[in-house]
Amino acid sequence: MNALWPTVHTERASLAADLADLTDRQWATESLCTGLSVREVLAHLASAAGLSWARWMAGVIRCRFDFDKQVEMRLAEQLGGSPAETLENFRRVAANTTTPVGPVVACLGETVVHGEDIRRPLGIGRAYPVETLTRLAEYYSGTDLVVVAKGRIGGLRLAATDGPFATGSGLPVSGPTLALVMAMTGRAAYCDDLEGEGVAVLRERC
Repeated sequence: MNALWPTVHTERASLAADLADLTDRQWATESLCTGLSVREVLAHLASAAGLSWARWMAGVIRCRFDFDKQVEMRLAEQLGGSPAETLENFRRVAANTTTPVGPVVACLGETVVHGEDIRRPLGIGRAYPVETLTRLAEYYSGTDLVVVAKGRIGGLRLAATDGPFATGSGLPVSGPTLALVMAMTGRAAYCDDLEGEGVAVLRERC
């Protein structure tokens, strides 16, 4: 088993615990994913955690290679009839070790990034291990697979203030590793947590 799976499982369990006592109004809160509620983003995470490559491909074919339609279809499958059912669906697959596409680190990234898409609008904080965030920052800074990240930080020098992560050259951007990860993946709200001449450029690219 890939050594990152226990970290993925830890982050899924932490997110499930954070959402255990949400009110219906909180579940309906708009997430950082445009057009999706907190509940819908969790359903998306449950969908991704429950998909093997074979099931993912079967869905793609069923949706005539419309990838967005396939995402919507799988999300609907996991939404359930109530927020409690959505959460239970997520818990049911939290210990899975399958990923439809990409390396396991991409699965970890999806869990953390979408977890923050949920947590930030709700005012929920998580003290992630710096090693986890550094691994994600290193991954995203070197790839545009699934999420455009490497291209978003071109011409910028990113440096974490709470860990060893640093990359690139050009206008400086510094701040917490989490904020760097989230900004790299297009979440403009996290630019508020960053400093440096390059922040305005990064915010515009988000």
